[in-house]
Amino acid sequence: MKTIKSMNLEGKRVLVRVDVNVPLDDQQNITDDTRIREVLPTLKYVLDHRGKLIVMSHMGRPKGKVVEKLSLKPVAKRLGRLLQQDVTLAPDCIGPEVEKQIEAMKKGDVLLLENLRFHGGEEKNDPEFAAALAALCDVFINDAFAVSHREHASVSAIAALKEDKGAGFLLIKEITYFQEAMDKPKRPLVAIVGGAKVSSKFGALENMLSRVNKFIIGGAMANTFLKSMGYSLGKSMVEDDLVEAAGRLRQRALEEGIKFYLPVDAVVAQDLDPKAETKIVPFQEIPDDWMALDIGPASSLLFDEALYNAKTIVWNGPMGVFEMDAFSRGTLSMVYSVADSYALSIVGGGDTDVAVHSSGQKDRISYISTGGGAFLRLLEGKPLPGVEALGGSVILE
Repeated sequence: MKTIKSMNLEGKRVLVRVDVNVPLDDQQNITDDTRIREVLPTLKYVLDHRGKLIVMSHMGRPKGKVVEKLSLKPVAKRLGRLLQQDVTLAPDCIGPEVEKQIEAMKKGDVLLLENLRFHGGEEKNDPEFAAALAALCDVFINDAFAVSHREHASVSAIAALKEDKGAGFLLIKEITYFQEAMDKPKRPLVAIVGGAKVSSKFGALENMLSRVNKFIIGGAMANTFLKSMGYSLGKSMVEDDLVEAAGRLRQRALEEGIKFYLPVDAVVAQDLDPKAETKIVPFQEIPDDWMALDIGPASSLLFDEALYNAKTIVWNGPMGVFEMDAFSRGTLSMVYSVADSYALSIVGGGDTDVAVHSSGQKDRISYISTGGGAFLRLLEGKPLPGVEALGGSVILE
């Protein structure tokens, strides 16, 4: 796989796929510009090497229609401020007007294409849409790790049409950190896996069985494992069709000498409501009409002790319904435990990422991945179409 550093960019039309799908408030103000800042090294490299920089990204899920509130206008303004130069926002991402704007570009100019997902062809990996994008450039660079698990036109199909293509600095950094953590990790290697559903992460858990020394399981997915042990969990979310499989996976881990940590207590409520009455109970004592919505303080202490001797930590998924304050303490406690460790710590996943940033512990985590879905796919041992399209591979055998 070529990288941007091995390519001649001077005077070339360089099309860089990034993921600047940043959160916006009701007034279209950017509330967190981390994703924009992460791609600056690649964008500045193009400008420093006198390329004509064309940037493309998606925003939200407009489903092939033009949705004004999902325009990249706020991104163009913020990107201009961060690059300290003018950034022109194109009226579309393909078409005659965009082609004219690119034709008029000089070395060092920056053009941001409008939301790729305003066209249905993007998510369908449509070859015609990909060809229209490919015609805009001489060089294609993928620096969007967060969508590299998707077979979309701007990630996958376009790469097949360009001979001059390569990976940007962020994509390289993501892959490098992941390989360092999973291929030749310093041990003990601890995997923290949370979130709502076992079904969405079962493949990752199975694939990591031969690699990790400890599993820490939290979030609603822990309920399915606990039910396999015979616990009564009230109204808590459980994937009944996976209870037996969860039990087998846990037993397999124990037989292979892998420590398998589950919560011992929970923050429970009768309804998923931020105003609901809450209490802390051991998992053996969840009332029939209550549900577990976060790990309790005893679980947080147990998990903290389990991380004490960790040398490598990989974390994907929150410990509870993190978006509600009443059920966020378990996740925040885990952030501090990971931050306080002496391990190489890699965090991946949207909610987990938000938890780290909101806690103020960002600088104490070794690396925060920009892509939850792509990160999880790597943990499952599956290839990333966006990386394969560049001629590269990052698969855990």
